[in-house]
Amino acid sequence: MTGLEIGSLGIVALFAAILFGANVMVALGVVGAAGLAALVGTKGATAMLSTVFFDTTHSFHFSVIPLFLLMGFFAMRAGLGEDMFEAATKWLGNLKGGLAISTTMGAAAFGAASGSSVGTATVFTKLALPEMLARGYDKRLASASIAIAGTLAVMIPPSALVVVYGILTDSSIGGLLVAGVIPGGVFAVLLCIATYLTVMRNPDLAPVTATNVPMKEKLYSLRLAGPLLFVIICIISGLYLGVFTPTEAGGIGAGLTFVLAIMRQRSIRKLELSKTLMDTIKTSGMIFAIIICALVFSKFLALSGVANAIGGFLIGLEVNRWIVVLIIVGIYLLLGMMMDAPALLAITLPITHPVMMNLGFDPIWFGVFVVLLVEIGAVTPPVGINCFVVQAASDGRVRLEDVFRGLLPYIAAGFVMLLLLCLFPQMALFLPESMN
Repeated sequence: MTGLEIGSLGIVALFAAILFGANVMVALGVVGAAGLAALVGTKGATAMLSTVFFDTTHSFHFSVIPLFLLMGFFAMRAGLGEDMFEAATKWLGNLKGGLAISTTMGAAAFGAASGSSVGTATVFTKLALPEMLARGYDKRLASASIAIAGTLAVMIPPSALVVVYGILTDSSIGGLLVAGVIPGGVFAVLLCIATYLTVMRNPDLAPVTATNVPMKEKLYSLRLAGPLLFVIICIISGLYLGVFTPTEAGGIGAGLTFVLAIMRQRSIRKLELSKTLMDTIKTSGMIFAIIICALVFSKFLALSGVANAIGGFLIGLEVNRWIVVLIIVGIYLLLGMMMDAPALLAITLPITHPVMMNLGFDPIWFGVFVVLLVEIGAVTPPVGINCFVVQAASDGRVRLEDVFRGLLPYIAAGFVMLLLLCLFPQMALFLPESMN
């Protein structure tokens, strides 16, 4: 068999394993290792595997991931998401669909601290869903607004997924983190507009409760949310001004969030410090394992010639480069329905990144674009992991089909955001290009 034939057989075997319920990490590692053995023999494959493991695990850049995750776990354990939701509700709760809009803006701010799409969706399901349902909100609107709001966590820095992209493509991690600020803010506004228009069209989905909150109470709510916003601003401004590196930003963010958590809970014991650290270790280990196994599979694809063949085919198409972008969008949306974001990036970027660079796109812009793409995949059926998280955390209040059925206007907002990034690339590039 030729290398291309072995590579094609490996791709078929990978997706067959995933469709039959195999763990994505295991499928990537086993198929990749077996493919390498078929191409270069057992001894050659063993040597290559040891190189992949060492090159991945010894990278200094990877220390950013556990630090950002630790920051997020401290924020969740301390109940800082509750402060953000309360403040957003005070200011926005009396609008049409105000609680759903408050959830979006609160999740945007909290997600910037947690960096976890799944974590943000879990926290705001517990906080916002009972409140919305108690006020007569439609289950579909309420649950879907929370599922999509969770995606903002990886758009607005700090974001572990953005770091994964930077490591896999050897791009500037600091530039990538800063690049998500404006697009993340614009996407949050688009999601709020989607909620408002949906409720305008059908007011029964979200009854307005006349609650005129006094200005004094609104300002007091900012006192609760302000410290976390201060941490977020410190991280973003420090990266932008070049005061510290992404790894230092992670350490400073985790330290400041730890202090805020102690102040909020008035006790270290309530933070469940050992559990918090263990959760950070487990999540970091899972991300590292997925990346390592996906890199093994990527090396197999490159050695077999499949990656070059697919890339050459896309580059060689005699069409406008935006047609190629549409093809890549279709690939990510399709694969995003079957696997989680880190695995998807690690599998596809060795193919799509060189193609996009050959077509003249900026690596920072493509990073923001592709992260948004995989997060749209995180809410689309049949997998839609954020939807499963919302349903599981709802304690039986909503069904999975309720979440999926309410997502249409928000997915439409996601595609509008993708279009805006294509029409106005400086939305993602302005801040990185002006960094010191």
